[in-house]
Amino acid sequence: MSLYSFYRISKPSGRKVPSGQVQSEYKRLRNRTFWGVTGAYALYYVCRMAMSVVKQPLIDDGIFTAGELGIIGSAFYFVYAFGKFMNGFVADYCNIRRFMATGLLVSTVVNLLMGVTGLMHGWWGMSSVVLLIVFAVLWGINGFCQSMGAPPGVISLSRWFPLNRRGTFYSILSATPYLGKSLSVFLLGIVVGAIGWEYGFILSAVAGVIGSAAIILFVSDTPESCGLPSVQELSGEETLKTDSMPTRELQKKVVRHPGIWIIALSSAFVYITQHAVSEWGVLFLQKGKGYSLSSATQIIAFSEIFGIAGTVLAGWLSDRVFKGNRFIPVMISGIVCLASLGAFLLTGGSYGLNIVWVAVFSLSIGVVYCTVAGLMALDIVPRKATGAALGMVGLASYGAAGLQNLVSGFMIGAGGYDFKPVSVFWLVSCLLSFMIPVLSWKLLKQK
Repeated sequence: MSLYSFYRISKPSGRKVPSGQVQSEYKRLRNRTFWGVTGAYALYYVCRMAMSVVKQPLIDDGIFTAGELGIIGSAFYFVYAFGKFMNGFVADYCNIRRFMATGLLVSTVVNLLMGVTGLMHGWWGMSSVVLLIVFAVLWGINGFCQSMGAPPGVISLSRWFPLNRRGTFYSILSATPYLGKSLSVFLLGIVVGAIGWEYGFILSAVAGVIGSAAIILFVSDTPESCGLPSVQELSGEETLKTDSMPTRELQKKVVRHPGIWIIALSSAFVYITQHAVSEWGVLFLQKGKGYSLSSATQIIAFSEIFGIAGTVLAGWLSDRVFKGNRFIPVMISGIVCLASLGAFLLTGGSYGLNIVWVAVFSLSIGVVYCTVAGLMALDIVPRKATGAALGMVGLASYGAAGLQNLVSGFMIGAGGYDFKPVSVFWLVSCLLSFMIPVLSWKLLKQK
C-alpha cells in the first residue's frame, strides 16, 4: 500500500448497515469518534506543554537564558504555523484517524528524545550551544507533529455532525486545550519539582502513547466508510450546492474570502494573549511575584479549568442567548478579558486573588478564542473546506504565537525579569483580539 493510499480519505464501505440499525449505529460511532478525538486532542496538549513547566529549572540550572528559551519556543510555533496551514489543506483529503494518530505518535517520540537528551546532558555533560540547537530542532519537529491534531479534529465534526449541532460540539472540542494545559501544568509541575525537568518530557511521552491508542481504537473516518449514509442524509439536512463542488474549488473560495483574513488577524492577537499567560505565566509568578514553582503551577493549572467553561459557554451564548450573534459575546468577553489580564499583570494580590484574576481571564479568553478562531470561521465556509479555513487561521495564529514567544523571551531577559514592558505588549494584543472582529462585522457576515 502506498503512502498516498494509506492516508487518503476512506472509500465507502461495501458492507451497508441494515436500515433498522442505521440511526443507532450512527449515534454510537459518532459519539465514539467525538470523544476519541476530544480525549486524544487533550493529550496532544500534554505533549506540547512540558517546555512551559521546565523553564524555571532550566534557567536556575544555568542551562538556558529566557531569550534562549524564547528561541526554542518560537521554533515550535513558527513550524506549527506552517504545519497548521499545510495540514489544514491536506487533512480535507485524509483519513482523519490515521492522520491524527501519526502526528501524536511522532510527537511522543520527540518528547521522549528530549527527556533522554536532558538525562544524557546531566550524566555526561553537553555544550549548552549544542543542547540549544538539539532542543530547538526537536521542539520544531514537535511543532509540525502537533499541527496534525486540530485539523482532523475539526474535520471530524464536519463529517459526523449536522450544521445545527456543530457549534455545541465544537465548543466542547475547543475546551480540550484547556483541559490538556491544566492536566499538563499540574501533573508535570509535580513531576518536575520532585525528580527533575527531564522527566516532564518523559511523562508527556507516556500521555502521547495513551492518546494515540485512543485515536486508533475509537475514531472512525467517515459515516460512509462504516457502511452508513452521508451525514446530510442521516440528519435530513438540505443538500447545498457546495456539497457537490470539488474540494479544491471550495478551498480556493475560502482563500479569497475577506472574512477569513479578518478572522485570521484577530485570532493572531488572541493567540498572543492566550499563549503569553500559558507560556510565561508560571515564570511571571515566580520571578515577578515571588511564588514557588509548585504554587505558580497550581495557579496557572487551576485557572486553565475556567478556560474549559469559557469555550463551552461560547457556543451556548452565541446560539441560545444571542440567537446566533457572534459579536456581542466577543465584545463583552473581550472587555472582561482585558480587565482581568491587567489586574493579574499590574497588581500584586494574594495566592487566592491571583487565581481569581487568571481564572476570569481564562474564562473570558476562552469565549473569545472559541468564537473568533472557530465558530466565526465555520459559519462562513463550506463543510468540505473546513480544514483549509482552519489552516489559514492557524497559520496566522501560531505564527503570532511564535513571534510572541520570541519577543516576550527577549523583552523579559533584556529587562532583567522586569515584566512591565512585556505586559504592555500582551495587553495591547488582548485589546486588538476582540476589537478587530467587532469593527469588521459587515465583512464577517458575508457568505
